[in-house]
Amino acid sequence: MKFLCVACDEPMKLESTTPPDAAGSLAATFACPRCSQRTAMLTNPWETEMVSSLGVRIGPAGEPEERTGRCPFSGVVREMEERPAADPSGPRWTAEALARLDNVPDFVRPMARQGVEHYASANGYGVVDERVLDEARERFGM
Repeated sequence: MKFLCVACDEPMKLESTTPPDAAGSLAATFACPRCSQRTAMLTNPWETEMVSSLGVRIGPAGEPEERTGRCPFSGVVREMEERPAADPSGPRWTAEALARLDNVPDFVRPMARQGVEHYASANGYGVVDERVLDEARERFGM
């Protein structure tokens, strides 16, 4: 994922990130290297919770001078690719819950599934059914 400056069609550079606030939102600020136009991205608590449940830190590692030009989400993709397949001892999914999961866009479905499974396990559910999906959705603010 890249943010592009509309005026310059130039990839924006990560300028700063802030850790999650009390409500669970975090922010990242980007700037265009050509025209200095700035934009910010603000996650909602559900998005922050989803990424956090996967053990992923948003933003590149390293000192600020190492951050220039690096995508803040490159680590998310790498960690998801390196993550082992779903734990067979995790919660079982009902056919109805899997059908609802199919409505989630392809590119976020693995994160959504892992987030729901994390929620289910943390709350003592051995089966993910529509009730658990509704609870997780409410918890994540969706």
